Amino acid sequence: MSAHSGLSQPQASKTMPTHPTARAGITDANPSVAEMEARVARFQRLVPTDDYVDAGIPGCERTTWRVLGTPGAAPLQAADFHMNLVCCEPGKSAPLHNHLTQEVFVALSGRWQVFWGPQGERSLVLERWDTVSIPPGVSRGFRNVGDAPAYLMGLASGADPGMIEWPAPVRAAAAAAGVVLP
Repeated sequence: MSAHSGLSQPQASKTMPTHPTARAGITDANPSVAEMEARVARFQRLVPTDDYVDAGIPGCERTTWRVLGTPGAAPLQAADFHMNLVCCEPGKSAPLHNHLTQEVFVALSGRWQVFWGPQGERSLVLERWDTVSIPPGVSRGFRNVGDAPAYLMGLASGADPGMIEWPAPVRAAAAAAGVVLP
């Protein structure tokens, strides 16, 4: 465990772990093209969600499309796995927040500052295709630091990653803008 972060560091392994029951047998499964098409989320058909209430905070405006997740909330169902696409104008962000789940951010275009910590005091910049994994319980947020609108993929684990909490400064900014955070 790192004395500075309080998080365990990944350990290198000389051998791959064995999972005797994790093998999938070869089957005759061969879904039709139509069956597989029903499992495709076409970006042009996605409808942005309006349930990220923190997007109403000035500076946090963004467009989010749910792709994978809970039935009814996302076009494609996935057990304990959620994927969103986010587009932000330059300078716009998702404010500091926390979930009980791991969250992974992948920069699809542009440059993104990912910040974390109790006050968001630490950060790094992701370039196109860079990926960061934020552990459960670590406050996090992101900001488009490029000079053009950019896209980011967000992946979250767990049955309900929507149980979000915001620190007091974010709650104060929301209240000042008339945004009610749950």
